Amino acid sequence: MKKGKNLINMFSLILISTLIIGCNEDSNIKSKKEIKIGVTLYRQDDTFISTITKSLEEIAKENENNDRTKVILDFVDAKGSTINQGNQVDRFINQDYDVICVNLVDRTAASTIIDKSKSADIPIIFFNREPVEEDMSRWDKLYYVGAQAEQSARLQADIIVDEWISKKVLIDKNKDNKIQYVMLEGEPGHQDSLIRTEYCIKSITERGIELEKLADDSANWQSDQGITKMNQWIKEFGDNIEVVFSNNDEMALGAIHAINANNVFTQKPLVVGIDGIKEAMDSVKKGEMAGTVISDSKAQAKAIFDIAMALSTGHNIEEVEGIQDNKYIKVGHTKITSKNVDLYIDK
Repeated sequence: MKKGKNLINMFSLILISTLIIGCNEDSNIKSKKEIKIGVTLYRQDDTFISTITKSLEEIAKENENNDRTKVILDFVDAKGSTINQGNQVDRFINQDYDVICVNLVDRTAASTIIDKSKSADIPIIFFNREPVEEDMSRWDKLYYVGAQAEQSARLQADIIVDEWISKKVLIDKNKDNKIQYVMLEGEPGHQDSLIRTEYCIKSITERGIELEKLADDSANWQSDQGITKMNQWIKEFGDNIEVVFSNNDEMALGAIHAINANNVFTQKPLVVGIDGIKEAMDSVKKGEMAGTVISDSKAQAKAIFDIAMALSTGHNIEEVEGIQDNKYIKVGHTKITSKNVDLYIDK
């Protein structure tokens, strides 16, 4: 009988120990009925950024329906002002938000935002505009979601290389075996603009195709500035322009608008963009744009949301799909031309 009691006591101790260990393992997991995520945007009217915010809203709604956790997404527009953005971050901190997501106005001026959030112990997810490496190393609760910029540039180059191989007789208007081009660049200092500009040209020259740069300049990601720059170049270079490279679709669409408005071309230049926005996909389908490269805004939005939820609920950040070095998620791209645009145009 005594032996039986000892066995019961022993099993009871094992059970209690197991429960204690289990509780300790789950102690970092927080059960929250409401999660507050602040999102400050460098410019809310940027077409690509607006696709990310729309996807974030859809993902948050779907998550709320599935696990009954209310997710409050508070989007604010910095309107291109670092002062506005700093004030917006202050408000998120003062109202005790769980996570702050920042689409930087100036990627070289992240340190002030980082220091504020670090003092309040509120994690930051930067997206689309990556802080310099030194700033990303300032704290272990800093994260970045963006695109694989070099890949997008090389895919853009692929579009032009394929066109050159198959239609060289039409593209090479002066028959000099070189591509005469102009380059519409994004915002000066933006990491994606710098990388896209460099690796697009590098990728083409690596394949033995010669290029001659007629002009390059920043149009700050914007269609209207793309129109202005392209009109200037058409006046200066006219029919000598064979290819227009653009760091994004909005500027590319601006270039197409200018090309269509100027009746100076024996053969219209090829125009290529990056982002895969709807208007660009329509332009590819109509044969106006040679191609674009999809920068997957839905995948980027999901990555932002997944990191934010893991941080807000105490889950291990290592479990977030696609995260590298417990800090970065960089989403891949898809090349779009007339051959495959119908597969993606309505997605």
